[in-house]
Amino acid sequence: MADLIVELHGRPIGTLAGGRAFDFDFIADLDAVQHYGLGSTAMSLAVPLVPRSPSSGRPIRRNFFAELLPEGRARERLAAEAHVRSEDVLGMLAAYGRDVAGALQIWDPERPEEPRSPAIEPVDGVGIRQMLEDVRQAPLGNKPRRGKTSLNGIQPKVVLVKTDTGWARALDGYPSTHILKPIVSDHQTMIFDEEYGSRFARHLGLAAFDTHLDRFDDAYALVIERYDRSPGAADGRVHQEDFSQVLGLGGDDKYETYGGIGLDRVARHLDRPDRTRLLKMITVSVAIGNLDLHAKNISVLHPIGAPHRLAPMYDVVPQTHEDNDGEMAFRIGGEFEHRILTRQHLVDEGRRLGAAAHEATIDETLEAVLELARAERPHAGAHPGLQSTVTRFATNLISGRAAGDDGDGSFVAELEDTFRSRGGWARAEVPVRWSADQD
Repeated sequence: MADLIVELHGRPIGTLAGGRAFDFDFIADLDAVQHYGLGSTAMSLAVPLVPRSPSSGRPIRRNFFAELLPEGRARERLAAEAHVRSEDVLGMLAAYGRDVAGALQIWDPERPEEPRSPAIEPVDGVGIRQMLEDVRQAPLGNKPRRGKTSLNGIQPKVVLVKTDTGWARALDGYPSTHILKPIVSDHQTMIFDEEYGSRFARHLGLAAFDTHLDRFDDAYALVIERYDRSPGAADGRVHQEDFSQVLGLGGDDKYETYGGIGLDRVARHLDRPDRTRLLKMITVSVAIGNLDLHAKNISVLHPIGAPHRLAPMYDVVPQTHEDNDGEMAFRIGGEFEHRILTRQHLVDEGRRLGAAAHEATIDETLEAVLELARAERPHAGAHPGLQSTVTRFATNLISGRAAGDDGDGSFVAELEDTFRSRGGWARAEVPVRWSADQD
């Protein structure tokens, strides 16, 4: 395999050299360094553009590109389709690097089919249903040999292109525009719960992209517009990176419990207005029970010729009713356990993050969550009682009580018996996360 070419918005920005699995490095293109400027973070906050990168930063550079790939079974199946090992980052990117998150394209110049000519292939409702039903065997809906999409995450999904006349598959690196998530047998309500969660993000101005439920030949799917795609962009792509890439985190390190990196490290890379937006994201997550606000679910955008900024909020899923550990992905005010979190924990976290007017921001956000929870019901397929649960969480937080307070006093007594330790509230056990084997 030759060195892989890395392009940003269709312009070469460097190469991935090394040729063996995870033993490679990113070498910036000298013309790109001159074009973007010495030390530019146009590609990544973690990988500035310099003629010669220090060897000490090599693991972070490798991690940035490895985190473009999916996780769990989806990764294993895509690797099998490409006839490479799942840990072979270069081999995976050579096969699927033409359509990744953000505005990068990665390809092998020695492959006879490169450079490719991106195209689309129309698909009807029956075809989409088949893709949704077969997503475990054909992750992301990639067409054999011509499907070149990689998208991180564990949850099964299909990527498609929305056209003026309908839906189409993305071929040979055409920028996919939408993500479709099917009903998962072990988590029957999840896509309906996520649709409800997305309403709160939009209501708070934290996301503007469309998220809705649709049926394809009577098969339900959650249809999500990709915020990193835009018909107004020259190549249809908007560049972004998630905070696992920014902070050099791999795999389960996206959870603070494993990686040891908290929200304060995220905030260091944000300006004051974006720290306030981050606090809104945290507050919404606590108020609706979105436990999975981890490092890969927080991203930054890299607008052309402008400073980076916090990306829209995504993957907003109420999930306290699921079989999980009941913990937030990050500590909030020093605590993981969702049900014991109070407004004061949020206030403490807002102060720690350096968010402007943090108390007013928290109060306004909680009131907005309660307003929407009272006004709008989730889809009938959502978890029973989801609306009342979110209403209770928001009401409790506004009143200064713990989010999970059931109102009869037994909750607080139970918490004192279970969680109090010499240092204050303590975590009872090591968390068990939703694993790839549960998809």
